[in-house]
Amino acid sequence: MSAPTHTHRRDPRRERSSPLTGTGTIVRLVLRRDRIRLPVWIGAHGLLVLYIGSALPQLAPREENLAEMTALLSQPVGRMFTGPAFGMDEPTYERFFAAGYAPYLFILAALMSIFLVVRHTRGEEQSGRAELIRANVTGRHTALTAALLVAGIANVATAVVVTAVALAMGYAATGSPLVGLATGLTGLAFAGVAAMTVQLSEFSRPAAGLAGGVLGAAFLLRALGDMAALGGTALSWASPLGWATQTAPYVHDRWAPLLLSVALAAVTIAAAFALQRRRDFGASLVATRPGAGDAHPALGRPVGLAARLQRGGLLGWGSAIVLLGVTDGAFTQAMIDAGQGMPEQLRAVFGSDALVQGYVAFLGSFVAIFAAAYAVFAMQTLRGEEDSGRTDTVLATSVGRSAWALAHVTVIAVGILVITVLTGLGTGIAAAAVTGDGDLVMDILAAHLAVVPTALCVLGLGVALFGWLPKLMAPVSWAAVALIGITDLFGELLDLPESVRALSPLHHLASVPIDDFAAAPFLLVTGTAILLTVVGLLGFRRRQVRVVRGS
Repeated sequence: MSAPTHTHRRDPRRERSSPLTGTGTIVRLVLRRDRIRLPVWIGAHGLLVLYIGSALPQLAPREENLAEMTALLSQPVGRMFTGPAFGMDEPTYERFFAAGYAPYLFILAALMSIFLVVRHTRGEEQSGRAELIRANVTGRHTALTAALLVAGIANVATAVVVTAVALAMGYAATGSPLVGLATGLTGLAFAGVAAMTVQLSEFSRPAAGLAGGVLGAAFLLRALGDMAALGGTALSWASPLGWATQTAPYVHDRWAPLLLSVALAAVTIAAAFALQRRRDFGASLVATRPGAGDAHPALGRPVGLAARLQRGGLLGWGSAIVLLGVTDGAFTQAMIDAGQGMPEQLRAVFGSDALVQGYVAFLGSFVAIFAAAYAVFAMQTLRGEEDSGRTDTVLATSVGRSAWALAHVTVIAVGILVITVLTGLGTGIAAAAVTGDGDLVMDILAAHLAVVPTALCVLGLGVALFGWLPKLMAPVSWAAVALIGITDLFGELLDLPESVRALSPLHHLASVPIDDFAAAPFLLVTGTAILLTVVGLLGFRRRQVRVVRGS
């Protein structure tokens, strides 16, 4: 005969729990964890408005001078990178800001929301922290609701900051809140998109990649639609980014297009909750394929494992960059046709009065910036592996720390070279096809290869930070990419000091074919990248690797 030794007691708190139980507590937890990250994101929006608002009067002391620069935004290439160019027939500082720079506020808000939602939903499930939280009194939808509420708070704060800074710059009282609201609602719409993609994938990186793919498609649709005609076309209205630019702040001041952003946010958020009810905790709606019964022999080596882990990011980023390059190459003939009326300011962006050579060099530098961004994205795989504890498992074998890290760095560096070569060839073939000039293929390929050390240098910076200050790797590396982009694309236009422009490795490299290839700076920047990599590997050998117990 046996007697029970344990009596199960019902927890009255669990009996009263609802799908949203504990939401307030989790919201406070998310805000506590993002107490530095979110203010940086929100502050970056305000700083961008402040900088542009301060720089434009320096560039054009009187608003009448802006008329000479409107071709920067109203030409098809300008519209591709900015928007439909409303109000450029009678430009003012505020209209120039809204037409040329506000679209980047919308993209920034979208990225902030995507990263925030993925980090606090799928990222928490993948790390196991969400399971610990679910072991307490929390509801099924608590985590997703909390992430979306914080995304809403962040986007409201962003809208307020953008509006306040624009008003402080003396911009109109009607258009400034419109820019702020368009920024916030675009961010909220992509928070909803990310809330859906985290239901589809079992891992945070593919989920973020899917949401980023939607953002890239939105940019492409808006770019193609706005290139076709001033004011945009029907294709522009197929893009969430196009809805924000179609508000035409300081010109038409349309509020109605933002209803589409509200509708997209509502539909995607509702769909995300519906999808979450259809899946188990930790699972995804898109089933993960079971692995092979026997691993490929290459996975038993550090380089093989690193190549497998980096494969998804390389394919995603590589495809997008190659597609962007082919699109730019196909636009070469249009650039030549528009060259006669092109103003001096736009020529300054391309760095040469010889338009074709300047455009070819510009394309090489433009791709180098995206390749540098890929390097930063790929380096975060190392942080992810360390945080998940999988690095512990690998290092418990005969694989040393340097071999593990160097394998990833080698794969990323090779990926940068492959992306650069394929993009250069694709861009060159597209340019040769529309112009009938076959020499452009090798010219454009040479322009891309001449600046490839830029991305390698950013990769080296990421390795150095990973080795010594891993928590700063992502923010500092992304800041470096932003610095390179701003100094290269807008350095001449904004008359940035030489000391600032010299911080960019791209500034020291020859702009082929405008300049003859210079071996010395090429080797110097490449050597700097190698040195930073060595410093980072030494640091990784000395620091504590994060230990995850119970994994």
